[in-house]
Amino acid sequence: MDLQFTRHRRLRQNANMRALVRENHLSIDDFIYPLFVAEGKDIKKEITSMPGVYNLSLDHLEEEMNEVVALGIKSVLLFGIPLEKDECGGQAYHDHGIVQEATRLIKAKFPEVIVIADTCLCEYTSHGHCGLIEGDQVLNDASLELLVQTAVSQAKAGADIIAPSNMMDGFVVAIRAGLDEAGFENVPIMSYAVKYASAFYGPFRDAADSTPQFGDRKAYQMDPANRMEALREAESDLMEGADFLIVKPGLPYLDIVRDVKNNFNLPLVIYNVSGEYSMVKAAAQNGWIDEKRIVMEMLTGMKRAGCDLIITYHAKDAARWLKEQ
Repeated sequence: MDLQFTRHRRLRQNANMRALVRENHLSIDDFIYPLFVAEGKDIKKEITSMPGVYNLSLDHLEEEMNEVVALGIKSVLLFGIPLEKDECGGQAYHDHGIVQEATRLIKAKFPEVIVIADTCLCEYTSHGHCGLIEGDQVLNDASLELLVQTAVSQAKAGADIIAPSNMMDGFVVAIRAGLDEAGFENVPIMSYAVKYASAFYGPFRDAADSTPQFGDRKAYQMDPANRMEALREAESDLMEGADFLIVKPGLPYLDIVRDVKNNFNLPLVIYNVSGEYSMVKAAAQNGWIDEKRIVMEMLTGMKRAGCDLIITYHAKDAARWLKEQ
């Protein structure tokens, strides 16, 4: 028989051949590990909807960081859980707020670790929204002033990167100007440029106690149905001075990751969010999936889609598995 066809299987026939031609590779250096730091003492509380993830007070943070560093993870993202909340989210920009104090501790004990500070108000406001409110409206321009104060206080505490997640229009240019005026022109901004109003954030809101007390965030976070809007959001943040672009969530938006990667040349970060993590954990605990294979395939898919860095609650497990290879 004279059959003409291509033998693709030649490059798949054994493990070493497959490794030789593999196009995308995961590295521990790709991972950013989120941490929830809580005001108070002797707090190590597992988040019910996020098995293996904890709210940690400062007296438990060093132990956690020892494990993170031992695994080779070089970057952490800090979220704060204050004891007190108010209408203006005052603990977000207090010089001795929980994220600021956690930053100081990490930089003193682990100076080589990159500390990324989440810059938002939702964890600190009594109403759970990401900015100031008037009636049932979230105010854009008035909120920018408080976000700038938050970013500057975090930079003063030693944060290496500011990561504003609030989705107020103009937040990047306002924070860039505020950082520069305060003498932090070398502190980069990792912008949550493309952040959708997603149902995948549910477990995070359990962890950070940040569920809105009225309404939702659809007026300032993006409609999951929209694609071109993501490019407009990313372009404006690029023009306003962002140094990194984040797409959030991860798995349902891999097409957006590729669009952003194809159109902009900044380092691209994907946020593998709490709901994605919790679904995998729940299925694994029920014996329905092979957790290791699922997680590594999922994270590799994010790299294949175009991201350079991955914010993920799986970081510690993935780092262990990579070390075993």
